[in-house]
Amino acid sequence: MRLKKAKPIHLFCGAILILSVAFGALAQIAPALAAGETETTAPKSRFVTIFDDGKKLTIKTDAVTVREVLERMNIEVANTDKVEPGLTSVINEDNYSINIYRARPVLVIDGASRQYVYTPSYDGKSIAEDAGVTVYDGDEVEMVENQNFLETGDAVAYSVTRNGGRTVTVESSIPYTEKEVEDDTLESGKEKVQQVGEDGTKTTVYQVNFVDGVEVSRELVSEETTKEPVEKITAVGTKEEEKKIETPKRTTTTIRPEWETCAGWAREAGVSEAELYDALTIIYHESGCRVNAQNGSSGAYGIPQALPGSKMAAYGDDWETNPVTQIRWMAGYVKGRYGGWSQALDFWNAHRWY
Repeated sequence: MRLKKAKPIHLFCGAILILSVAFGALAQIAPALAAGETETTAPKSRFVTIFDDGKKLTIKTDAVTVREVLERMNIEVANTDKVEPGLTSVINEDNYSINIYRARPVLVIDGASRQYVYTPSYDGKSIAEDAGVTVYDGDEVEMVENQNFLETGDAVAYSVTRNGGRTVTVESSIPYTEKEVEDDTLESGKEKVQQVGEDGTKTTVYQVNFVDGVEVSRELVSEETTKEPVEKITAVGTKEEEKKIETPKRTTTTIRPEWETCAGWAREAGVSEAELYDALTIIYHESGCRVNAQNGSSGAYGIPQALPGSKMAAYGDDWETNPVTQIRWMAGYVKGRYGGWSQALDFWNAHRWY
């Protein structure tokens, strides 16, 4: 019988590796008016040590489950390998340990029967069960010393000794259930796992009935839950998206007579006729088109209410007294931040600042 080997893992670690991630906060402050700050809180991270085939790797991670840790580290686990705690186990403490047991070839000898199996277990009973051999209570499964290489090849041999047992103890998993809960703080259509599910385990004892030494039936003796399953809870968003309130379209672009002087400065500063009305609307809201207007609280200065006013010096040394220089700087700021005067006015109407 030819055995298919499990895909090997290449785990690169000569020493303990600690991964740290630095989180920085980016603050965007509007030159014309400070709009506030946002603080970001980094997710909680824990130290996790992975033991794999005699190798050791320690990392710092914010992964939630064992499976997520291994996936992030590109550690592959074959179906025949064993991971303890299980892949769905939640990492709920610092200095958490994950053990990976790699499958190896084993020959199970049960009387005249020979069964080959790939198994990660070193427990005789578990090895026999992986090979499909039933071990009754009282039976013994032991490694064979001085194995015959012609029979076993590179496989380790285990032998089953029958001692007349009439009961069998079976350990099995209890699948976890799943539940969804509505969350009105989560946007509709989005989901978030609130609690990761974990399988439970139970131990069942059966009375075995034999006829001529062959098992023919089983009768339940006892059943005990040794680990309760943990329900998976998923939050389902129900929060409706807020409808955007559209700013009414402007129905007039006629320049008021009292705006003509300021309009002339704006034209000289490069503001087009198509955008002139929007530009003047913002200017008169901000400063009344007064070249020396100053905010007593913030210190914002001039026609554009620049904060600080000295930044307008990039457009001319006469920034304190020349309205054209001030509007030229304002036009550059509006184009860079909003794309144009129309967009800037829409923002001003919604927030009362720009």
